[in-house]
Amino acid sequence: MGTPDTHYAEKLARYEPQTSLPQLAAEERQGLHELALRYRFTFQELKLVSVAAVDLNAWCEEPLLPWWRKQESDLELRGRELKKELFRRLEARLGELRRRPSHYPDQGLSQPRDHKLKLVAEEREGKNVFGMCPVASEETVCCNLRTLDAVESCGFGCSYCTIQTFYGDRVVFDSQLREKLRKIELDEDRFYHVGTGQSSDSLIWGNREGLLDALFEFARSRPNVLLELKTKSKNVAHLLQSDVPRNVVVSWSLSTPTLIANEEHFTASLEERLTAARQLADSGGKVAFHFHPILHYDAWAKDYRDVVEAVLGRFDPSEVLFLSFGSLTFIKPVVKAIRRRAWESKILQAELVPTAKGKLSYPEELKKELFSHLYALFEPWHGKVFMYLCMEEARYWTSTFGRVYASNEEFEEDFGRAVRAKL
Repeated sequence: MGTPDTHYAEKLARYEPQTSLPQLAAEERQGLHELALRYRFTFQELKLVSVAAVDLNAWCEEPLLPWWRKQESDLELRGRELKKELFRRLEARLGELRRRPSHYPDQGLSQPRDHKLKLVAEEREGKNVFGMCPVASEETVCCNLRTLDAVESCGFGCSYCTIQTFYGDRVVFDSQLREKLRKIELDEDRFYHVGTGQSSDSLIWGNREGLLDALFEFARSRPNVLLELKTKSKNVAHLLQSDVPRNVVVSWSLSTPTLIANEEHFTASLEERLTAARQLADSGGKVAFHFHPILHYDAWAKDYRDVVEAVLGRFDPSEVLFLSFGSLTFIKPVVKAIRRRAWESKILQAELVPTAKGKLSYPEELKKELFSHLYALFEPWHGKVFMYLCMEEARYWTSTFGRVYASNEEFEEDFGRAVRAKL
């Protein structure tokens, strides 16, 4: 490759901030800068190489620069043919790593630093706390969940979640929450499923700023509402000490111990989650469980079987209102946000293909295998606990359950009948 001219160097300086280079350590960033000068990378080539470098670091694979130099030494090509072959090999390597089930090292991935969050209560005049689930659509079979944004931002650090990307480092409690909840207008003749886990974990903050008490008041005054508190915490102390309305259910997101240790940072362990759920059920409260997202890795089948066996062994189906399953699904900006974090994670070391809505998810056959496997493991609870797929297309319902609802409204009505029968 020839000596880079000043014009290209100036162009490269404009390119670099628009790529993933800023996510790399200084030494690697400089090495890729020099590589770009030597090979005169186009903007798209620089984007591809920098994303590859970030991904390989996150996956704990051999870094890009030493791998690239080894390939150079193996090849006798020159000029454009050399660059073309290097990119072909790089894309082949990335493809092979994504197709191979990821493996978590025995020592675990490195943990991100605990993030410092500022907790504030603010008057948020004009800010509506009540709405529809933001991912509800006609392209997927949805329960028409309503959401309450009682708190914005979360103290947990799940690698696949971007709540903090949306809300930054401030946790905001709406100081007008109680008044806003009282003003919500609902049809008294219909059932509503309302959840608070969209913009923050529902229990991580406990009753700070009177949060849970305000939600209990809302549920108590709206008997046609099922209020769901979704969590990955063990923080049930306030619930055990309170008169919790009968139409409140606490749902736990469950993952395998491997995934909790490596991908769900700062959350409660599986044992802590199940113990908290057991304590709540023992006090007369209703519980539910979500397997969402189900993540694919080399030991997934055995590990999820162990989780399911733990649930079946500790709970009676009469205590559990519902179970849901869902797969890893991203919008493209979320993928970019995950890369900006530059955490060690296997989340993006997977084949992700476009869905009907332009999102990214696992290939169809893999999703069918994941859902069918989990559903089969819960065979003792079939017909006793309402089970559904969350945010998935109709074909996955058919392959998992052998049936699908004709409309989201039919799903919503059936869900309401099933859970109210246990309240």
